[in-house]
Amino acid sequence: MKPIGVLALQGDFAAHRAALREAGADSLEVRHPGELRGVSGLILPGGESTTLVKLIREMGFVDPLKAFVAEGRPVLGTCAGAILLGRSVAGSAQFCLGFMDIDVERNAYGRQRESFESARGEARLAGGGPGDPPARMEMIFIRAPRIVRTGPGVSILATHGGDPVLVREGRLLAATFHPEMSADRVLHEHFAAMAAAPPAGGRPI
Repeated sequence: MKPIGVLALQGDFAAHRAALREAGADSLEVRHPGELRGVSGLILPGGESTTLVKLIREMGFVDPLKAFVAEGRPVLGTCAGAILLGRSVAGSAQFCLGFMDIDVERNAYGRQRESFESARGEARLAGGGPGDPPARMEMIFIRAPRIVRTGPGVSILATHGGDPVLVREGRLLAATFHPEMSADRVLHEHFAAMAAAPPAGGRPI
């Protein structure tokens, strides 16, 4: 199996690679669009969303990322990465990739001093069905965005304070927290399993 790619333009990509390693998955830093051909899935890490947008556009990632998603390869966006996956940013004209039918509000819980760590929450990672046993995970929020709208095709896998904090649409996942900063590897293990599975009707990558 090909390694999982971690977009390494800006943000906490090294911590995601460490988390994937602890989850038993190989990873590769993706710095150029052509490197997307060599990965089975992709993580868009947290960071500064406007800076990430600028670099993604300047380095020609937009169309290759669209092709990557169209091929059915999975993507996990965390914090700023979740903003990039959405359709729009509330109250802003900021560019988004628009891959997921969600709208996101930036810095919804305040600035750095309002960052917080939740109690361990539950996420229905097996698909969100009522019969699926929930997984327990620690959720760390740093300048966290808030998902303010989810479309009909989006499954809410975990909530915090009534807000969706982990959502799935097809083979795309968006988390408003930082799973790479906790000791839990539940989400990285789940994403590695998604990357190892063939797309619907396709073959393993």
